[in-house]
Amino acid sequence: MATTKKYSDKAQDKVGKVMKEFKEGKLKSGSGDKVTSRKQAIAIGISEAKEAGLKVPKQKKSK
Repeated sequence: MATTKKYSDKAQDKVGKVMKEFKEGKLKSGSGDKVTSRKQAIAIGISEAKEAGLKVPKQKKSK
């Protein structure tokens, strides 16, 4: 059985806050456009968590 990736509790909270903004339609991308993709919203949350220095696992390398 593979071990799961571990995000810190604060990192999970950060992503959760970003997802709440996304669901309310208030989340904006870097260019100022409204975010319409769930995957993009999660990526923004993870990126913000990394910038804040929170524990986020390294991205899985694609083949």
